[in-house]
Amino acid sequence: MIRIAACQYAIELHETWESYAAHLHGLCREAAEAGAQLLVLPEYAGLVLTGQLPREERSDLLASIAGIQPLLGRWLALCADIARQFDLYLLPGSLPVRDADGLYRNRAWLFGPDGFLGSQDKLIMTRFEREQWDIAAGEGLRVFDTPFGRLGILICYDNEFPLLARTLAEAGADLILAPSCTDTEAGYHRVRIGAQARALENQIAVLQAPTVGPAPWSPALDENIGRAGLYVPPDYGMPSNGVIAESPELCPENSRWLLCDLDLAEVRRVRVEGQVFTRRDWPEQFRQARLR
Repeated sequence: MIRIAACQYAIELHETWESYAAHLHGLCREAAEAGAQLLVLPEYAGLVLTGQLPREERSDLLASIAGIQPLLGRWLALCADIARQFDLYLLPGSLPVRDADGLYRNRAWLFGPDGFLGSQDKLIMTRFEREQWDIAAGEGLRVFDTPFGRLGILICYDNEFPLLARTLAEAGADLILAPSCTDTEAGYHRVRIGAQARALENQIAVLQAPTVGPAPWSPALDENIGRAGLYVPPDYGMPSNGVIAESPELCPENSRWLLCDLDLAEVRRVRVEGQVFTRRDWPEQFRQARLR
């Protein structure tokens, strides 16, 4: 059994490093004191760093992501320190990172009590990322081994594409972390429906953590809406609707943690004792998906 925490992360303006660091530290301490062993913040949560830029720079879509690149090392060190201090696993969200080829990629990191475990880039870009922001796609998936099970990360839109989650499941992932950032209720539901479908298909668990609230000072994060949720296959021993827990409020004013207890052994049990075997029967669709 593991206690996990997904953050409905309110986008707040922090104009100094000290203010931001105290904010992130305090937020993670709150979850740690509630017993959480794995913390997940949403897609683009790292863009709150743009609040430290001059007003003209942070209000410019392209200039703002260029402006925070010098803060990246300090931010990663802060996240590593938080994971170490509270003896937990932390996905602090994602942000655009300028790679050696000059392109920006939307990257999420995972830290553990003993340090950095690795990163995962977003693989399929939304229209906004392609057409307005010029964020490039990453390449490939990876899994992360922890004492409580093997994890995968699918960032927001990636959860809407079944073969990505299937690849992680076949690589042994029992839990997919799904940080998200959506500016409409429809967008939130697209990711949420995708997350629940991936849990159903692969008989795994999927944890979603969204951004929430208005941020008029940020052209990238100006509007945010969504619920945090933990989804599992609806089957014996699991909730009949496949929902372990969901945030009660769609868009709270302040950041809130959704705390859930998850037994991954019970999720794995469904694969061998369930009413259905969607994971096992997955290949059959390729033989049957043809017109007669």
